[in-house]
Formats: sequence, structure tokens, C-alpha cells
Amino acid sequence: MAVIPPLVNQRTGIMVYNYRGIARALRLPVQCRLCGAMIRAGPELCRSCQDDLPWLVTACRQCARPLDTADVNAVCGHCQRQPPAFDRSIALFHYRPPIDYLIKRFKFAEELAVGSLLSGLLATRLAGRSEKLPGLLLPVPLHPVRLRGRGFNQATEIARHLGDRLGIAIDYRSCRRKRHTEAQSLLSANARRINLRNAFAVHRPPDAAHIAIIDDVMTTGHTANELAHVLKQAGVASIEVWVLARACGRM
Repeated sequence: MAVIPPLVNQRTGIMVYNYRGIARALRLPVQCRLCGAMIRAGPELCRSCQDDLPWLVTACRQCARPLDTADVNAVCGHCQRQPPAFDRSIALFHYRPPIDYLIKRFKFAEELAVGSLLSGLLATRLAGRSEKLPGLLLPVPLHPVRLRGRGFNQATEIARHLGDRLGIAIDYRSCRRKRHTEAQSLLSANARRINLRNAFAVHRPPDAAHIAIIDDVMTTGHTANELAHVLKQAGVASIEVWVLARACGRM
């Protein structure tokens, strides 16, 4: 039987037993994270709850804003008028119940297994695409002050799972967040743009011409746009943005 290593709480450094990992290795039933039904196979959602998730099916190819169209290459009017610095976006879900609840549990309650679950669903979608995958994944960096307060970077956790599943290297070092900005969730759309101005720096060019920026949620897109802007200045030719969910904010 495979040995299941303990998980490490990144805030306290204390090891805790990975009971869900042990249950999977033994093929024991686990509970669906949403309805509590007993299931025997991953992901840890029953089929009914998976089907009821707010999957984002049709969206703007460039910013992933939901669109009422069957054209997978459609670009929204805003991106046609003011194209962002990134070239394409992929979001798995609308940011609404129960996905908003799951992401908050992952991000603010340190339920890293939820991040693994949602990242696995995103990896499954990305693995089926016909277009070439990026050469590097770049998680949106947190400022050291926020990283110490939260204990982990949710974008890094997502990137780690995607990289493992898709066989793509992760770039942890090319970019840094040079200003400790306010939390974007507390700001208006215009304030978000001002808040992120000059927030990122590239101290060495990434070792790939085609990369994907990784984050948990895209709302207005200002974070991804500011980061993509400095990456383009550093010589990156093509930039995608991969997120778990897309909210309805406008840039």
C-alpha cells in the first residue's frame, strides 16, 4: 500500500494526518464536500453536485467574461475597444454559489484539499484542448506581508496542481509584488486599477515565450492585466490567464 505523507499546515508548520488521502488510498468512501453523500471515487463531489456547478461554458476568449454565444473565439466589445495586455483567458466556473463558498474555504480557511479538487477539475478541461499549452505557469505573487498573514499563496497551490497534471514547469522567481496593496475585493473597479498600478516587477525574464498567469478568481482583470503588462515589457510574447472562476466585474 502506498505511504500517504502527512500534510503540513503552512502557517504553523505542524504536521497533520491526511485522512482524505488515506481514505482514497484504501478506496474507502468519502463524503461529497457539498451534499454529504458518500462517494468512492474522486473528485470529492458526487455526480449530481458536479453537474449542478456553475460551469462557464461560453465566454470572451480574451477576458473570459460570460457571453451569450456559441462562438468559442468570440471577443467581447470591451476587449475589442481596449484589449488587455494578456491574450487569452480560461475560467472554469462562474463565481457564484457554491463555487464562491468553496473558493473562500480554500483561500481563507486553509482547506487546501478544496484547492486540489478545483484545480483538478480545471486541469481536466485544459488537458483536453487542442491548442499548444504554455511553456511556463506563473502564479500571481503575493506581497511578503500578505503571504505571512495568510500562510500560503492560493495561486501557487493551484499552479502546483496544474503543473503536476499537465507537465508544465512553474516559475516562482521571475516576478515579485513590490508594493503591499489593499485587498482587491474591498475596492471599486476604478480603485482596483489604481491599487495595482506599478504593483509588480520582473527581475529576470521568464524562460518561455508563452506563459499562463495563474490565479483563483478574475473579477475586473486588473491584477492579471498589470502583471501581463510588465511581462510583455520583459519580452514574453504570448500570455494566457487561467483561473478557477470568473466574476462579473468590468475592467
